Amino acid sequence: MKIDIYTHWWPRKAAQALLDKAKSGGDEATLKYLQRRESRSAVNDLDLRFRFMDRHPDVLHVLTISNPPVERFVGPRDAAQISAMANDELAELVVNHPDRFVGAAAILPMNDLELALKECDRAIRDLGLQGVRLYSNILGEALDSPRLKPLYAKMVEYDLPIWLHPTEPATMSVGQETLLGWEYETSKAMMTLASSWVFEEFPTLKVITHHLGSMIPFFEQRIRWLAPSRRTHANLRRFYNDTALYGSTPALMCGYAFFGADHILFGTDMPLGSMYIKNSAGFMEWTLRAVEGMDIPQSEKEKIYLENAVQLLNLAV
Repeated sequence: MKIDIYTHWWPRKAAQALLDKAKSGGDEATLKYLQRRESRSAVNDLDLRFRFMDRHPDVLHVLTISNPPVERFVGPRDAAQISAMANDELAELVVNHPDRFVGAAAILPMNDLELALKECDRAIRDLGLQGVRLYSNILGEALDSPRLKPLYAKMVEYDLPIWLHPTEPATMSVGQETLLGWEYETSKAMMTLASSWVFEEFPTLKVITHHLGSMIPFFEQRIRWLAPSRRTHANLRRFYNDTALYGSTPALMCGYAFFGADHILFGTDMPLGSMYIKNSAGFMEWTLRAVEGMDIPQSEKEKIYLENAVQLLNLAV
């Protein structure tokens, strides 16, 4: 068995509700951004997704909701309602298809922390979700904002992770994200967390990055020289990181050299790729080949494929 820790799904009802709310005040670029979620793909078509998953029946998915941030388009009350709708559907999928989905990460209305904390409790306690997803910034607010302390404390109490997903900075127009821009945003967010009070106050906080820590492993020595704090460098190694590098074994080995096998989890960004590559299950096959190509012991590959996820998410599998 393998667990794909970072796959994407956009619940249709919640996506439509967000689009309907945004139409009243959104500009053309915003609406086009949201409407992309309505195109038929394995990010919102369950039958299509299952056909792709049938090619790899030994891989169970953890569902996460990717961009866009709900709070970017609607106010706190609407963001809370839409987040709850989305989380309800995630939980329903996990309950109804345990042979496909092993868990999911909740989204929160981060433009109102009180509402976000309330939805966090509901999603984890009542729905049984395995953690929450945050973006690399919250409407431009950095992740070391003191406002976020109660959320970090809650996640430590639950002993469940935060999935960190990149998004463009608040100064960039919707839809202007670039291939390397999101990787920079992830790296910047990691540096912010590692060099601030966050891990010092919450040393057991679990954060899962997308794309194997983005630029951090590659620029390890540059970070050592230009941000020479031993605390920062040690804190960067606290992150857990997926293998969604779209098939590059050398890049995986770079991440492995920095983070080690205990902090790497199999993740593919599925269904990204299936939307662009005809008759493809996305980057699943490419990622599997890349992990198999890593020059590491098989026991460490088992950690990456399964054991680390089971431990991190407190799963009974």
